[in-house]
Amino acid sequence: MARTDLQARRLDAVRAWTSFVEHGDGAASLVRPEILSSWTRSGAVVRPDVAEAPLADESETAAYWQGSALQTAVERVQAELRRTAEDGDLVIAVTDPQTRILWTYGGRVMRRKAETVNFVPGGRWDDESAGTNALDLANRLSAPAMVFSAEHYASMVHNWVCWAAPVHDPATGTQLGVIDLSTTWDRTHPIGLATARVMARLIEAAMPLTHQYSVRLGDADEPGLVMRLLGTAESWLDGQRLLLNRRQTEVLALLAMHPEGLSLEHLHALVYGDQAVTTSTLKAEVSHLRASLGGQLASRPYRLTMPVSTDVDLVLTLLRRGRVTAAVEAYGGDLLPGTNSPALAELAELVAVAVREALLADPDPDAVLRYGERAPYDTEVVEVCLARLPDGHPAIPLLKGRLAAAVR
Repeated sequence: MARTDLQARRLDAVRAWTSFVEHGDGAASLVRPEILSSWTRSGAVVRPDVAEAPLADESETAAYWQGSALQTAVERVQAELRRTAEDGDLVIAVTDPQTRILWTYGGRVMRRKAETVNFVPGGRWDDESAGTNALDLANRLSAPAMVFSAEHYASMVHNWVCWAAPVHDPATGTQLGVIDLSTTWDRTHPIGLATARVMARLIEAAMPLTHQYSVRLGDADEPGLVMRLLGTAESWLDGQRLLLNRRQTEVLALLAMHPEGLSLEHLHALVYGDQAVTTSTLKAEVSHLRASLGGQLASRPYRLTMPVSTDVDLVLTLLRRGRVTAAVEAYGGDLLPGTNSPALAELAELVAVAVREALLADPDPDAVLRYGERAPYDTEVVEVCLARLPDGHPAIPLLKGRLAAAVR
């Protein structure tokens, strides 16, 4: 927006705020309903000249954040978050569901401004603690929100503009908090709210796969076998984690991929190829597996006798349905990296190529950013995505950052 337009908008906000603070009326026609409602809540408990937000207990805040799925997700994308903050001289904050700040990062100027008003970890920014602000509105309304200049109830942040968007658990839909981007009012830009939305989706996409597992692969508490094979190896039977060695995991994965069953000779070929390994060795592995599975592994042919779901099947099914973004979110990386099984190595290549080709055909920026975490040196996918985005798209700085990191 032109500076003259911003100044006029700021003046209108100041007039509405002054009318409300001094007279308690006359502002209804001057501000958005959600702002007026928040002013009313704030005015009952907060002074308009409050100098800083109250701070929650430091140790409790740290304990809540440490090891949480939200912390893991933020750490996975913090390079992009920090780059955005530095490039735009923003302060970025992530909160819990009560609008308590858990994590922040700021550009040089905004970091100092944030510290003076306790816009820091532990700061309580619900509107009944710090007055009307975008963090509280986004959290309260479960929708992206913007608060400009004197739309803030507390005068300590009248020089700010804030954009916030809720962050949800992709598995359960539970709202985990919000992410907020703040800077000075004169740097207001129409793309601010869209950028907050992109950042929220970026964090959601980076949630640990195990945190989303029950929804993506069937409820882990239900009867059956659940296997995660992409990027790592984890297996559960009836909700209980299985402790398997590498070879047992490979045998189990092959049986999961062949529900019709496999003969001893066929399974041996899929596991060992032309390696000089006796069938007795394979029989011993199968015997250990049968014990771990509570006997739910039939013979002649070898066949699993319980419901089975794997992330490999999930990714391929989503790709077949054209749901590329969902497939990339479920894609944890290469299938059993370093496997010596020729059949699993072939399947690993099939999955990796399928995901990559789907992205090249439909390079959704959120999906490309997620894929970049799994394949950081695949610059072609990022370049194709950048070439298709219109100027000003909020994902462009993140994609360029990813590209720059890959070519270093």
